[in-house]
Amino acid sequence: MGIYTITEWCLFFYIYSFIGWIWESAYVSILQKRFVNRGFLKGPFLPIYGSGALCVLIAVLPVREDPVKTFLVGMIAATVLEYVTGAVMERLFKVRYWDYTGKLLNVHGYICLASALCWGAMSLILTRWVHFYVAELVRRIPQPYGAWAVLVITPVFTADFVTSFTAAFHLGKFLEKTGRIQEELKKLLDKKALLEDSIQEAGEKAREQIVQELRELYMKIGQQKERMYRIYTKSVRGLLKRNPTAYSSRYKETFGELKKNILENWKKIMEDRF
Repeated sequence: MGIYTITEWCLFFYIYSFIGWIWESAYVSILQKRFVNRGFLKGPFLPIYGSGALCVLIAVLPVREDPVKTFLVGMIAATVLEYVTGAVMERLFKVRYWDYTGKLLNVHGYICLASALCWGAMSLILTRWVHFYVAELVRRIPQPYGAWAVLVITPVFTADFVTSFTAAFHLGKFLEKTGRIQEELKKLLDKKALLEDSIQEAGEKAREQIVQELRELYMKIGQQKERMYRIYTKSVRGLLKRNPTAYSSRYKETFGELKKNILENWKKIMEDRF
């Protein structure tokens, strides 16, 4: 590995993000028995792999001649990156997009021994073989063409990242609001049942008042439904389709039901429920 220009580093990032997308999409598609456009973004990029590759390449520069040190340093660098990324994403979006809970020697479900060893092995493969060919490919691209490629890909990648980030942020807000709405609906429906029972025993005047309260309750339920529809977006549905194993530890039940409804027929189920 030599000294690279900013353009070359950018190309490395996009290439490894693309390779990571191919690997993850193929792996998840085999498990799901259908094609899954895997990843946080809509496009064919998985930034965690691009970031991981660059992180490893930079970290192992001082020890690249020693395979044992390359394995250990690459493993540590990539594992730290994976932990920080997983923790930050869950804090921001209220959802885990990968989870190693139950795996041997996992730390908060963000990393585990198997993934760390895999990162170490990938660091060796990357620095000893793969990167040699990728670097040769990139260096064969005339500088002006490489710069133009970066100028074309970067805005597309950035737009994809911004829209996906917004969708993930909306999903987190969606979970929070849905959780609150469901709690409110339970209270309203409980009150509705009590009021309906009271009608049988109430006098004419009291009965009219109870009927009016029931109408107001049904109106509130309708408003709650409309709030849920407004929160729902196609981008959230696409994000969940790309991450079929995602889940929320904080809103486990709400997210499970939400995910099922969004991926199937959300509106019909909500209409049938009320």
